[in-house]
Amino acid sequence: MTSPCPKCGYVRQTSDHSTMTGICPQCGIAVDKWLSRQEGNNQLHATRHKPVVKAARLSLVQKLQQQFLALPQDINTTDIYSRAALLAIFALWGASFILGGIDWQSIGGSFLHNAILPFHEFGHVLFSPFGRFMAILGGSLFQVLMPLGLMLAFSIQRCDNFAAAIMLWWCGQSFIDLSPYIADAPYRAIPLIRGMGEAAHDWGNLLTMTDSLGSAQGIAQTAFLIGSILMTSAIVWGGYLLWQQYKQLDLHK
Repeated sequence: MTSPCPKCGYVRQTSDHSTMTGICPQCGIAVDKWLSRQEGNNQLHATRHKPVVKAARLSLVQKLQQQFLALPQDINTTDIYSRAALLAIFALWGASFILGGIDWQSIGGSFLHNAILPFHEFGHVLFSPFGRFMAILGGSLFQVLMPLGLMLAFSIQRCDNFAAAIMLWWCGQSFIDLSPYIADAPYRAIPLIRGMGEAAHDWGNLLTMTDSLGSAQGIAQTAFLIGSILMTSAIVWGGYLLWQQYKQLDLHK
């Protein structure tokens, strides 16, 4: 039985004896050559497209690794050990925040709360052109974005990923700093700066405006969890960088 033409589907008839075998009497293609050309095109398409997608994905991962795991050019023992001691202090400090839970007395009484407060207040001014809701949210938003921006600046502009890790730790602590403020939204009991009354309670107003006061505890716990993860990640990041520096230093001995 004669196979149909792979291009037009025509089935060769007995009356087509005048047309050379291997040539389709209907469309005139040389069947074997046409099939060979189609197979070559399919292989070329696979070669051009599939590896390119894979390479692009690998390239993105490699770029992130090169950026955020890059080590300083000048590596010496003094820097490694001094930074290791500093990292240990931040690890213990972070553990005290995480293990203390959402407690206004310990979080609000921390030195870092007073350090964050000016950035929080500036955030209200910065976002005020975008409406009342964003002006209120801007304080909390800016206090977590500011250390995150510093993290990127240290890594990208100064190629100092250890300092970037410390900024990530600060970003995490800023989330934890917000958690008791959010949890207090239904009660508005936390004392505010400059003797401001209950009407100035950011999260009390935000959750009232979004009809979410009943979710205050869940949102506060989420902020606390995000902060805990970021702080832990920062310590792991900084520790990994120091370990890689130590190994490089050991290789050069």
